[in-house]
Amino acid sequence: MAAHVRMRAGLALVEMLRLIAISVVLGLIAPVHGQDYPSRTIKLVVPFGPGGPTDVSARLVAQIAQSELGPMVVENRPGAGGAIGSKAVANADPDGYTLLLGTSATLGVVPAVANNPGYDPIKSFTPIAKVSDSTLVLVVPKDFPANTVGEFVAYAKSHPGQLSYASAGVGNQTQLLAELFKAKTGVDVVHVPYKSGAEMTSAIMSEQVQMAFPDISILLPLIREGKVKALAVTAATRHQQLPNVPTMIESGIPDFVLSFWSGVVAPAGTPEGIADKLNVAINRGLTSQSVRETLANIGAETHPGSAQDFAGFISIESKRWSSIAKLVNIKIE
Repeated sequence: MAAHVRMRAGLALVEMLRLIAISVVLGLIAPVHGQDYPSRTIKLVVPFGPGGPTDVSARLVAQIAQSELGPMVVENRPGAGGAIGSKAVANADPDGYTLLLGTSATLGVVPAVANNPGYDPIKSFTPIAKVSDSTLVLVVPKDFPANTVGEFVAYAKSHPGQLSYASAGVGNQTQLLAELFKAKTGVDVVHVPYKSGAEMTSAIMSEQVQMAFPDISILLPLIREGKVKALAVTAATRHQQLPNVPTMIESGIPDFVLSFWSGVVAPAGTPEGIADKLNVAINRGLTSQSVRETLANIGAETHPGSAQDFAGFISIESKRWSSIAKLVNIKIE
């Protein structure tokens, strides 16, 4: 009987040692797997077409990340205001090899106005690193009889329903900004949607419409050449390249600070070690003078931070755009 007990105890000890050995092996394997990342090309999805400010930022990220992470390719997947490319990344394997350059449009506006965008800005992604911030600008045709926001509001109120504003599409960030402006000032300005930011800007230049809120990246040369007139920026402070253009707050419109921003996110469930490695590599590149100058050329700035910082920022922006969409009553199918 004693021998039988001793045998059972011995077998139990062997099993325990076997489990410990497996745990040790697995513990050794996991860190090595994390250290080996990346072992193949990383894909960075841009949910818009080539050539725009988001595409420029993405290619900059790919360039600066290669020195530490190896090859990173940019893939443009436009459509549905950025929802198609964003949804594709949300559904990708969370292994760090498929990333998204998200923006205020795709992670803020689209989920706020769309009934079913196919992804959630918080639950569907693992934030990696914020890349850039840029302001939007309230512009009017060069010969429009107003040089300030106050003068524009006065003119619009004396011509109710006779003025129009351009947007880059129904449910676009530029529409929400214009509708927020209308709600805060009480002006009656008619919406005219266009297919892109370029068409929207052309409409202002040709005086087809009297107001728009394009991103600064496509406006700087036009403002400097006097082809459009800038009345205010939506940033918290004046833009360094437009020092004579006041902010919306300075122009008497309270609580009107909104930006066009971009940042890298990965599918939800991406291992923390991979997210941290990506964050370090991207942030290191963003601190270089050449990168800052490249972003400045399109009117953007960069303020590198942790993945946790970016997660908190996305959460705040998501709530902000949801509130604006409800206030101006914009919802699309």
